[in-house]
Amino acid sequence: MPSSGDVSSALRLSDKQRFDWLQLIRSANVGPATFYQLLAHYGSARKAILALPDLARKGGSKRKIQIASEADIAEEWQQLHQAGARLVALGEKDYPQDLTQIHAPPPLLTIMGNCAWAQRQTIAIVGSRNCSAAGRKLTGQIAADLGEAGVTIASGLARGIDTAAHKASLETGTIAVVAGGLNRIYPPENIDLAHAIAQQGLLISEMPWNWQARSQDFPRRNRIISGLSAGTLIVEAAKRSGSLITARYALEQDRDVFAIPGSPLDPRADGGNHLIQQGACLVCDANDILSALTNRLPHDPAPLPLGFKEPADNKACAEDQEEDALSPDQRDRFVSSLSPTPISVDELLRQSDLTASQIQMLLLELDIAGRLERHGNQMVSLLG
Repeated sequence: MPSSGDVSSALRLSDKQRFDWLQLIRSANVGPATFYQLLAHYGSARKAILALPDLARKGGSKRKIQIASEADIAEEWQQLHQAGARLVALGEKDYPQDLTQIHAPPPLLTIMGNCAWAQRQTIAIVGSRNCSAAGRKLTGQIAADLGEAGVTIASGLARGIDTAAHKASLETGTIAVVAGGLNRIYPPENIDLAHAIAQQGLLISEMPWNWQARSQDFPRRNRIISGLSAGTLIVEAAKRSGSLITARYALEQDRDVFAIPGSPLDPRADGGNHLIQQGACLVCDANDILSALTNRLPHDPAPLPLGFKEPADNKACAEDQEEDALSPDQRDRFVSSLSPTPISVDELLRQSDLTASQIQMLLLELDIAGRLERHGNQMVSLLG
């Protein structure tokens, strides 16, 4: 995970480093949490990429790990820059500050538009794709009023409530986070809206430029929507909806959750009414949200990527010796201590005679081999 640091002393990647970051995060079995651990251990993305095959082998992978090819990365790099997009890394000044505070934030974001919108106080507005006319009207009113008060509006460019929120805040500041690549806008009817946001607001994605969104990509998008926002407003949402996933992420990220109540006879109100019962702030107009924002404490300083600076030679040698000191029996015993049931890394450390760095390295090997699942709060489980 990233460690604490001051984003005012923002790092600045060279084009070569940014290219290496992109190649590492696009490689198989490398998610954000794994990316930061690799960066911490090896000191640079380039060294981490070179180490991936050996890590996968030690972790028990039966297949050759799929490292993103330099040709594919060069193609993505060229296409996004030709289209006027660019890549922003965690720790750089244009990276959304609130997003740095979440668990395992995206190492790289592909963006189009004005990053200044993401540096202002932001509220996410999400809700039903099949929204009511009243829900659409109320969304527009609240988004416009918040915008007039200097608040940026974030949403997911979906049909219904998301679309209403973006349109109402297009002139005052809106951020659209998409589940696919910025060259694969979904739904198709919002392509023109996306182009307008790229000109006047900000478009964001963590996925490859030409990535076609899959169902599992939308929750990943939702964590970014809530993560770059001080709070999330649910306008209309059924009990089992993506909007409630966004609300859950907001709670996990220590952000405010707001909800507009609705008729118990309307299934689209079930999710919001339930959130209010669970303690979400009931909202009738923008002033309810603005009052909550006034009382909200500022976040701690934004984190920088752990281990970004090249480690000293003696540190690297010590880590290598510690890895090599592990016997096959120690590795086997550690793997046998894992199961499909999640367990905390701290508990693994208590039960083992290994050091914390040895355990982290073994987990990293299993992760790269595709045999480990990481949960929140430093919980892990064995796959297969």
